[in-house]
Amino acid sequence: MENMILKAIQDEYPDDFSWCYGCGRLNEKGHHFRTGWDGEQTLTIYSPKQEHMALPGFVYGGLIASFIDCHGTGSASLALHRKNGHEPGDGVEPPRFVTASLKVDFIKPTPQDTPLKAIGTIHEIHPKKWKVETEVFANDILCARGEVIAVVMPSTFVK
Repeated sequence: MENMILKAIQDEYPDDFSWCYGCGRLNEKGHHFRTGWDGEQTLTIYSPKQEHMALPGFVYGGLIASFIDCHGTGSASLALHRKNGHEPGDGVEPPRFVTASLKVDFIKPTPQDTPLKAIGTIHEIHPKKWKVETEVFANDILCARGEVIAVVMPSTFVK
């Protein structure tokens, strides 16, 4: 199921910005969340590991929050990249976003041994500020809802 996202925005980030614990492709111990388009919505799929357990059979809520967070910033990057006339894989470096606000509502306990699917709906608030509403499903069961306000990463984040 995780291979359904062929062109993820995180694959396009330059090496200097690919270390996030959640979505950084270069962080050996990270989750490696990958976000791509699914029509006009965004999609991230992830299979929790045993160490992401809250209690036997259920996923730790912090993983769900991280999943929504990285899905939100990746979705905002996809949206602005598309608005600028680009898509993942076209050779143009996408914009990077950071989280200004993260809200998570846990709807139902999230089962441990099931791939999770985050589906995002994107709203532009300002050219440098985007809101991403995310629903997290385990199979077809809605387990969590979240909202990320993502802003274009300030130049001060660069060493």
